[in-house]
Amino acid sequence: MYYKISEFIEDWKYESESTIKVLNNLTDASLTKNFGENIRTPGRLAWHIVGAISDLAHRMDLTFRKVDQDSPFPSTAKEIVNEYKLASDGLIKEIKKKWNDDTLSIEDEITGQGDRWSRGKTLGALVTHQIHHRGQLTVVMRLAGLKVPGVYGPAKEEWINYGMQLQE
Repeated sequence: MYYKISEFIEDWKYESESTIKVLNNLTDASLTKNFGENIRTPGRLAWHIVGAISDLAHRMDLTFRKVDQDSPFPSTAKEIVNEYKLASDGLIKEIKKKWNDDTLSIEDEITGQGDRWSRGKTLGALVTHQIHHRGQLTVVMRLAGLKVPGVYGPAKEEWINYGMQLQE
């Protein structure tokens, strides 16, 4: 939950940069790799992360280009990264333009089940939602044989740069 826009923007900046770092390690060939009927492909997971930004933002009366996360995802990783950047930038621009700290206490119907969330709560959910699905994405990226960059510390491939031994 956020009570100050500046705190959200600070968190979003770090998380957005982390997401871009992960998305940049996707390959076009990896987007459609299927690891089982109950596991989203890397492309579907990445596209869900992109689409959720505008989906939640639009429920809070922020209007910028909307991505339909249920639509077919682009065929290139670069397009997904570009769409992510547009959505992330659009979110921040709209918040800076239309909101102040008091706006974070306004409640909107978010879930489709009649319950209302403050905008500060919704922004918090957007951040954690992105982190959650980014974590899922890193797992399927590993399954696809892709390198995963460190986000909150070094990834396995980065340990050697810090003089660390690989862990089993």
